[in-house]
Amino acid sequence: MTNANPRPLSDVRVLDFSTTIAGPHCARLLADMGADVIKVESPEGDLMRSRPVQRDGRGTMFGQLNAGKRSIVLDLKKPEAVAAVKKLITKVDILVENYRPGVMKRLGLDYPELAKINPRLIYGAISGYGQTGPGAGRPAYAPVIHASTGFDRAHLFYQQGRERPDNCGIFVADYASGAYAVGGILAALHQRDVTGKGQMVDVSMFETLVGMLLGEVNRAQFDFEMPSRPMYGPVEAKDGYVMLATASERTFQDMATAAGRRDWLTDPRFEKYADRRMNWDQFVDEFERWSKTLSVAECVAVLEKHGVPCSPYLTVTEALQDPQVEHRGSLCAIEDRAGKYLSPAPPFRFSGSPLQSGPNVADLGEHTESVLADAGLSPAEIEALTK
Repeated sequence: MTNANPRPLSDVRVLDFSTTIAGPHCARLLADMGADVIKVESPEGDLMRSRPVQRDGRGTMFGQLNAGKRSIVLDLKKPEAVAAVKKLITKVDILVENYRPGVMKRLGLDYPELAKINPRLIYGAISGYGQTGPGAGRPAYAPVIHASTGFDRAHLFYQQGRERPDNCGIFVADYASGAYAVGGILAALHQRDVTGKGQMVDVSMFETLVGMLLGEVNRAQFDFEMPSRPMYGPVEAKDGYVMLATASERTFQDMATAAGRRDWLTDPRFEKYADRRMNWDQFVDEFERWSKTLSVAECVAVLEKHGVPCSPYLTVTEALQDPQVEHRGSLCAIEDRAGKYLSPAPPFRFSGSPLQSGPNVADLGEHTESVLADAGLSPAEIEALTK
């Protein structure tokens, strides 16, 4: 019996050669949308398997990035393993990899080679600087990309009085490029339905992050007078700080009303946006004369009552306790042999199709024999590959 309401990619098969974060995140989203994702790992396994948090030798970050995939082990240094991949590729719609450019070519598994075997293949390659150009071969992880794009210096610019760039623990370039890869891959998959031909999708982490620097890219090209103080920052309350976003004239008017200072609306320093942003330091000083008389909770309550976008500064633990998280199903249960735990679900929903994350996280090589047998390898060939 066919599923009357399948997931969007339930008829798609993916071969995932990626490691660490960007590629696995891309392939995890494809799996959540129903794709049969086969993760190809070295005998040592994806290095994220060994990263904390560990429970009985199983890493939760690995699970979050790879839930719902099958795992096979192939030592790609062996010609027999490469030959096995070429058999697998005949039954695959999408390949994802995030090796340094040139690695897959040296293995004989680059796009031109595999397209000869499967012309319908969509080949998604994520790399630090792209597959071509003088910087293509540079090694890169997200923290390096954050520095090389200007992202870190741009962020530091908004932290007044500081000179040392921030440490890196949140890998924006990885997650953003993984998400962009999903978009490019699905567009190529759609075009294949029209033309019958696959193609390569070349995703650059560098270009991904440069594309997020909206103001910075434009200010780098034109003369621009900076405001007296960054316009998006914390305001002080009696017992902490509140973030609010004054992104429209209506929001500014609502802030003035909330603070009981409608006179700001006709104050020549603040009435017009151009003047207001240049005098933003003075405005924050005046606003904090009001906000410092209130607790964070009181300040947020008054601002929200008047429709001002704002939030207290929460810990991740506090954020995950928001009732909105439960309502949306923002966290889903996944499971490895050490037990169940929670993982972020995709941030999108479909009105006519389900999504499912995981729930299982495969052990290293758990599906090697079944996947290779399905590809047509004999028991003897499988045994030789799995020794």
